[in-house]
Amino acid sequence: MVVIRSVRYSDLDQLTEIEKICFSLPWTKNSFEKELNNDLAYYQCAEEDGIIMGHMGMWRILDECHITNVAVLPKYRKMGIATSLINKMIEICKCSEIRAMTLEVRESNFQAINLYNKFGFVAAGKRPGYYLEPVEDAIIMWKKI
Repeated sequence: MVVIRSVRYSDLDQLTEIEKICFSLPWTKNSFEKELNNDLAYYQCAEEDGIIMGHMGMWRILDECHITNVAVLPKYRKMGIATSLINKMIEICKCSEIRAMTLEVRESNFQAINLYNKFGFVAAGKRPGYYLEPVEDAIIMWKKI
């Protein structure tokens, strides 16, 4: 059974491996360590039988949250893992009196854009050249809670 839970220091090796598989510029173990010490950061992971299948993070900024990353290993995609992670983050936002969520997504990542649209995120602008390797614009999306 898949469990959505807070990320622990003992998860960081698995998280950095997921990052390497999912992103051209992956977060490092050190980046995650800093995030776990950040009082404004929330990180959740999807785990089954000791295997981390995916993770998601966000920062609280006043009454808003900024989603920093969402990653699911390719072999666990289309199983509802990202949906479960996003649902958990929305629940955290509601309990924390957060009124809106925002994120950036690669312009070509139609799968992610469609997922975010299902949760009520809407495109609100672009960040030209935001992503590197390859260089690509980011779509800025917002959701009201």
